[in-house]
Amino acid sequence: MANLLVTGGAGFIGGNFVHYWSREKPGDTIIVLDALTYAGNAATIAGVEQAELVVGDICDTVLVEKLLHEREIDTLVHFAAESHVDRSISGPDAFIAANIVGTHSLLKAAQAVWLDSGSGKPHRFHHISTDEVYGSLGPDDPAFCETTPYAPNSPYAASKAASDHLVRAWHHTFGLQVTTSNCSNNFGPYQHPEKLIPLFLLNALHGRALPIYGDGMNVRDWLFVTDHCRALAACLERGVLGEVYAIGGGAELPNMAVVDAICALVDTAFAADPTLAARFPDAPAAKGQPTASLKRFVEDRKGHDRRYAIDAHKAAAELGFTPAHGFESALRQTLRWYLANAGWWRPLLPEA
Repeated sequence: MANLLVTGGAGFIGGNFVHYWSREKPGDTIIVLDALTYAGNAATIAGVEQAELVVGDICDTVLVEKLLHEREIDTLVHFAAESHVDRSISGPDAFIAANIVGTHSLLKAAQAVWLDSGSGKPHRFHHISTDEVYGSLGPDDPAFCETTPYAPNSPYAASKAASDHLVRAWHHTFGLQVTTSNCSNNFGPYQHPEKLIPLFLLNALHGRALPIYGDGMNVRDWLFVTDHCRALAACLERGVLGEVYAIGGGAELPNMAVVDAICALVDTAFAADPTLAARFPDAPAAKGQPTASLKRFVEDRKGHDRRYAIDAHKAAAELGFTPAHGFESALRQTLRWYLANAGWWRPLLPEA
């Protein structure tokens, strides 16, 4: 049995990981450390009995040391981060504080408890990062892999790149037992409505515009969050110390294709379930109109990376991980979840 500290475990990916790990490892102890900023939601993990939520900041090194020591933590899974690119452009300070200073704080605490105390206890510090640290790809460029040079283009990506380098340094300099994973765009249950897929799903239900940056042809590799959690478990169980693993969903799609898929799914759902029209009367689909009528092109994001793609051969070969969900089936699951869990997302919606 293991004792886990999951930072950011009330957020989107972290919360899904807590649910996943509790199902797969019911005997393990899970301590969630989350500051419950706008992107953290205690309701995300409220039903997980074996998870204990500690409200606190990863920059509080004393608190982290106390948790590692008193709860006899042997595994730290680090999700906590500011992650929205638009927010990093308008307010980068929070990203520097959380993603760089926060990661440094965790590394210091882990070093103090797991190394400097002289216990020699086996441990693992797993750092979750992003493919955005590698920059932008041209249409014919090979996909990102673990040896792709770093070239971050947004304040968010730069802050995550810095945190990746810190984790690497603590392994090579101090001997901290670490692994790192760089994932592609996640989607699925419990994702904050500021991100593309839940934003467009919920806007479609409420008859609000679907704002498409630029020409809509920016390409991303989409990864269902449950598959990501499986990959993270594989990293913890089979990952080689000091190694980095690129985790992708194998679904490289332009944003326009994602938007069109969302519109089609919403239209199909309303046609199949007449009660949806009563629940969401402002949706075009409730009036027999196509959801696609809500599409609007808007000014492109500053420094908008054109294409991301992941070469996940190393994860397949060394971890035995391949995605189990195709994009369309996972998108259907995601829509069903949002339709069934309005109590979770309604408080997060901005006013019309």
